[in-house]
Amino acid sequence: MTLRPLAHLNQTSRQFGKIWHNVDIFRQAKGTDLPNWPSWCFLPMAAWVAIASEGAEFGSVEMLQAASDASRLAAIGTWRYTQGIYRFDEYLAEALTETRLDGKIPTDLLLRLPEWCVYVETPRQEWCGATLYGFWAHVEHDINDARPELRFLLDTEKGLIPQILHIGPWTLDEAISRWAREAEKEAMQMGLMFSSGRAEFVRTCTLAIQPLLSMVLYLCSEEPELKDRNSPDHGVCLPKAKRTKKGWRLFPPAKPRIWSVGQHTGDILRRGCDKQAVERNLRPHLRRAHWHGYWSGPRDGERKFSFKWLPPVVVGWKVYEEEISTP
Repeated sequence: MTLRPLAHLNQTSRQFGKIWHNVDIFRQAKGTDLPNWPSWCFLPMAAWVAIASEGAEFGSVEMLQAASDASRLAAIGTWRYTQGIYRFDEYLAEALTETRLDGKIPTDLLLRLPEWCVYVETPRQEWCGATLYGFWAHVEHDINDARPELRFLLDTEKGLIPQILHIGPWTLDEAISRWAREAEKEAMQMGLMFSSGRAEFVRTCTLAIQPLLSMVLYLCSEEPELKDRNSPDHGVCLPKAKRTKKGWRLFPPAKPRIWSVGQHTGDILRRGCDKQAVERNLRPHLRRAHWHGYWSGPRDGERKFSFKWLPPVVVGWKVYEEEISTP
């Protein structure tokens, strides 16, 4: 059975025959014929819109369709060059999705995705009542104002649904509000009506996107627990371009690479469900993700105070092991 993200990739390749040739052209023009963009962005959304539109006029029906297609092309097209599929341990996924994300979103952390675009499987989750099989996540660099955006493409039973966060020094609620305002502005410029009830829309999206963002943040943490059972000695790495007669090109891998995420942590949490531990209130738990302030630099020189995002960590396991081993 074909993996879902790979099936979507194959369908995209059939629908847009010249897409990969055009991707090479835009990538080769980076910093020369086109403005430069950060290394954490594979290809800006403006390029994907141009690829999807193939020269259509602004405001035309073709351009409107291209804008819609671009969100799908950007996620699936970027994922093509790494094809990482991330399978979270069930217990870790549950703990992460239950972790509240209070305060400002750690933007710098999100710029450290292990790949340009990841696909995360979510076999037990829903999106607004529809089954959510998984989602793509990648970071976009807005060419016009250099604004970073965290973009999701949700793989649901009702189809592919884009979701955008304007990330910066603000909360998740504000990130979605900023995107909603921008979407409303762009719709008005195109002569379209934007649905009312923005406040309710923002509230619903904030609650729905928070569990997915928690999983992405874990992948971006300092030492995420990732393991490829087929190649345990090889970690995550971005592909390198190869010189060809037509210039430098990136080539996709032969097949997707499946990563087990948080298996060891999940095992600890499962063992923590031991009846004796529960009865004695010694069950290890996951300390929720939080901000941590720290100083860096020489003690006798200039020092800098910074905030660092700490992912959830298991605590209480040592005490638990000692207690249950006591006769």
